[in-house]
Amino acid sequence: MGTKRPRAVTRKQMRELDRIAIEEYAIPGQILMENAGRACARAAREMLADVWAARVVVFCGRGNNGGDGFVVARHLTNWGGQVQVLLLGHAEHILQQGGEAAVNLRIIRNMDVPVLELDDAEAAAQAVASVEADLVVDALLGTGASGEVREPFRSVIAAINQLETTVLAVDIPSGLDCDSGEPLGIAVRADRTVTFAAMKLGFGRGRAGEYTGRVQVAEISIPRREIERMPEAGAEASTAPF
Repeated sequence: MGTKRPRAVTRKQMRELDRIAIEEYAIPGQILMENAGRACARAAREMLADVWAARVVVFCGRGNNGGDGFVVARHLTNWGGQVQVLLLGHAEHILQQGGEAAVNLRIIRNMDVPVLELDDAEAAAQAVASVEADLVVDALLGTGASGEVREPFRSVIAAINQLETTVLAVDIPSGLDCDSGEPLGIAVRADRTVTFAAMKLGFGRGRAGEYTGRVQVAEISIPRREIERMPEAGAEASTAPF
């Protein structure tokens, strides 16, 4: 018995897959986030010549993409890396909101992983410009991002793109539109992207290849049959050379 060829999904379809996994299969969101973050951490380890004592800076936003970044930071720290998290937002706000991201932020704080909070565009850009790292992990904005990228994210993304450092994107390069493959005014230029559950439709469209670098799909426990049941999102999805 064969299976359908994996297809690309849209932003809306990915949101529905998350909902189905959590509500219909009773898979806790924490499991999905753990699997996603660990897959990215493994990719990061592969990208480093030697993870032991490697310098890694993880840029995290306030949402679940940032939560994935916290998981990455935890695993790389446990594997011997010198990890710092740059958070665009306030840690206390995330902790007060609760949810999966809050759980993982609390863990890395308990582990004494350095977390620098940035909310001013100019100060954030200056902090990024001073980064010295062997690898940068982009976990700022996820597939749900739409509309022009606003400050302080815009300045931070611009500064990341000026760094002469290898960049790993978590799920999608921050600022890249999940469906069109075009930057939302600006987007992170990654060397490698680990995307979750399925390829995203936009990765085969527009200028996406300039931003994603090498793309790999990570299985995070969303049932494969649900991905295969998703309606075909577009002809581009089945012909794009990934």
